[in-house]
Amino acid sequence: MGKNLEITDKIEKYIEKFSYQLTPVQKEIIKYNDSLGDIKRMQIAVSQCHFLHLIIKTSKIKNALEIGTFTGLSALSIAIALPHDGKLIALDKNKETNKVAIDFFKKANQDKKIETIIKPALDSINDLKKSNSKFGMIFIDADKENYKNYYDQSIELLNKDGLIIIDNVLWHGEVVDETKNDDFTKNMRNFNNYVYNDSRTEQVIIPIGDGLTICRKL
Repeated sequence: MGKNLEITDKIEKYIEKFSYQLTPVQKEIIKYNDSLGDIKRMQIAVSQCHFLHLIIKTSKIKNALEIGTFTGLSALSIAIALPHDGKLIALDKNKETNKVAIDFFKKANQDKKIETIIKPALDSINDLKKSNSKFGMIFIDADKENYKNYYDQSIELLNKDGLIIIDNVLWHGEVVDETKNDDFTKNMRNFNNYVYNDSRTEQVIIPIGDGLTICRKL
């Protein structure tokens, strides 16, 4: 087996150049996030925008749920890929960033596809369970300490063969660094082990952005 390629920033830019182009509003969100300083790390990578777009198209997803919206880049990437009668429910508890996201959704003419709910995500998920909501795909990119809770609750909301996509599972590469034993890193290691041993799904980790786990509900 050949040596795996290390994805440098230069290679990442090359990949972006030869992948389909983001919309003007997606690019505007990225530019806006760049102005926020260190908090911009909460944004998904451009390569993840491409991945979400294609997996929604090829899997013919119609209804999606997002847990953790920030300023809207991932939600907009999902909504653009959904069919004209598709729907995304986006969960976040931050009113300020949610307002920014909604403005971008309107600017991209995708606001009719996206319903935002502003309150703690686990409360919103419980409401969705009570209403018997079902989804073809759920994207998790929120507070890491609740990843296990989000994952377990998401399975109940997922159609058979539906997908759960989880961001940041490689945690800047620190999950494999034995010298890193802070709570966040240990939590991510434990979460990855939990998903790996879960018989309800089959899963794979792919090294896009900060690492994505793709789970299919069995």
